[in-house]
Amino acid sequence: MKITRYKKVQKYLKFYYNNFGFHQPYQVLIDGTFCFAAFKEHINVREQLPKYLNGNVKLLTTRCIIKETEKIAKKTHGALTILKQFGIHECDHKEPVSGAQCILSMIGKNNQKHYILSTQDRDLQEKMRNKAGVPLLYLHNKSPTLEKPSKASYDKVGHSLETNPFISEAQNETLKKIKKALGVEETEENTKVIIKKKKPKNPNPLSCKKKKKKPGDKQNIKKDGVAEGKVRKRKKTKNKMTAVV
Repeated sequence: MKITRYKKVQKYLKFYYNNFGFHQPYQVLIDGTFCFAAFKEHINVREQLPKYLNGNVKLLTTRCIIKETEKIAKKTHGALTILKQFGIHECDHKEPVSGAQCILSMIGKNNQKHYILSTQDRDLQEKMRNKAGVPLLYLHNKSPTLEKPSKASYDKVGHSLETNPFISEAQNETLKKIKKALGVEETEENTKVIIKKKKPKNPNPLSCKKKKKKPGDKQNIKKDGVAEGKVRKRKKTKNKMTAVV
């Protein structure tokens, strides 16, 4: 895995750890659509997900999800085989419901059991983005991808997108106290940037073109036999000394 991808995953997991209490072993709730995509792309889920999340992982599903996958077993036989390898969390549904409905009931309002949801279902993903504290995991270009925390998650913990959402409130308060003690606390005056106006500069004489002389502006028109602008020089005549006989 590339270093940039690894850093992103750890950054997002740290956000959920600081603000929503996620911890290892991570509980990954997997549905049939995710297993079908993994089977189609020949991805070993049991090996790839722990490596990608870089930690202990519990791969989980529900009876409702298995029942739903069994109904279309002819097309998803490989996905069903993968799905049955995972642990089962009881969903308390006496009669089987659809996989999406079962997952919604398992997540609830606050995702108290800290599930990381693995699904390729676009509609289900969109519903989960409106819930705070629900990490979304899906397959993109044959690789597991943990989605960036949603806006609902940011709003829940009271962070704007401009601040650092990956630092907890306690850590943020500690940083403020340290800055204040060291006398480096940021103020509005310090944050203002003074923009200096640039003064107009004289043109570079070497880059300037010489002015072309116009016919009427010639300075070499002679007046009284002397070119204009020139001083007539007198020739010095030496007096010949006549010899005295």
